[in-house]
Amino acid sequence: MRIVPLLILLSTLANAQPSTIAPPTVTIDQAVQEALQKNLDLLAAKYELPIAETRMITARLRPNPVVSLSADHLDMLGTGYNFINNGGPPEYAYRTDFILERGSKREARIELAKQDQSIARWNVLNAARSVVFDAQSAFLDVLAAKENLQLAESNLKALQEIVNVNDTRVRSGDLAQVELSRSRVAALQFQAAVQQARIRLTEAKNHLQLLIGRTTLSPDFDVSGQFRREVPPLTFDELSARAIRQRPDLEAIRASQARSQADLRLQIAQGKIDYTVGSEYRRQQGIAGTGNSLGFFFSAPLPVFNRNQGEIERARRESEQNTARLRALDATIRNQLTSAWQRYQSSRALLDQVESTMIDQAQQVRKTTEYSYRRGEATLIEFLDAQRAFNDTMQTYNEARADYARSLYLLDALAGTRPASSELTP
Repeated sequence: MRIVPLLILLSTLANAQPSTIAPPTVTIDQAVQEALQKNLDLLAAKYELPIAETRMITARLRPNPVVSLSADHLDMLGTGYNFINNGGPPEYAYRTDFILERGSKREARIELAKQDQSIARWNVLNAARSVVFDAQSAFLDVLAAKENLQLAESNLKALQEIVNVNDTRVRSGDLAQVELSRSRVAALQFQAAVQQARIRLTEAKNHLQLLIGRTTLSPDFDVSGQFRREVPPLTFDELSARAIRQRPDLEAIRASQARSQADLRLQIAQGKIDYTVGSEYRRQQGIAGTGNSLGFFFSAPLPVFNRNQGEIERARRESEQNTARLRALDATIRNQLTSAWQRYQSSRALLDQVESTMIDQAQQVRKTTEYSYRRGEATLIEFLDAQRAFNDTMQTYNEARADYARSLYLLDALAGTRPASSELTP
């Protein structure tokens, strides 16, 4: 029963009319919503649902009756029935045959089609789960790229102020020209870093726009929001239990198991012979007049050689294969969750360490070195080293925040759940 509300949700999202004007700035919830509505890969995957419905139409069909018309013993010379031609009398017949299916074949076909529909629904839900995580991860990439660009611009601004100060000191004769040239070269390097950060931000935005289904890339596209920082509300054991209970790909394998059993029942039913019954009306044109007759027929194949043994055995083997796949996927999910939990713990520890010690120390070293350089007590190389150390620390901080948030989203995706703030609504 868990599949019903999720399917209703996906159906509503698929039928929702997209906005004619896409907002240039989106939050992570809006990005996820838009991805579920417009992601090109997901839209293609959703066609599995109507395709599975067409299989149900085919499964419900009954065999068509067969109509036969015949004319026999006709006079080829065109002289009519006579003793010279020794042909005739001519006969005309109308016959109808019906196939009587045995072994509940139609019911077995319908059950197999139902299982195909279930598998298609779970596959679409699993595709949606992947799209949600991809959109969330791409959103984090944009946030991190924006933070790194702001950092690069801040570094460039700080160094440009040093260049301006050095220019004033050179004009006053308090500093050598070579020191000004060195600071300008360093500023050019920082300008290059800004350009690279802008390129990475543009690439991250373009990637996110593609994931949420925007085929026309907008240069004004932007995101707003913060990195996730909360602690997972569930323990590792609770996440594992939830994943085993409701992961869509795992449910798809379970549905495949049920399909294999339905297919086996169908193949066993196919091994039972079908009867064909028919009736015929025959009209004979003789010398003494016209004769009318009615006939009934029954036929059945003799199951001497083919009793559908191959398909029955194939269905049994597929059932065993799906059981093996279920065990393999169960082990894979547990392994993925273990790795994701370890990644979450490592990213959390790194983030706490950066925030508690590294940022303050890097800021203090840069501030002290800049003050000393302005007073002529430190060299430009010492200042640039402090600046680069601060830049590396802040980049590590930005990456740590992004990795921590991504680890949370990864846990949600692997467990088949989403946080309350990212629940999808039609």
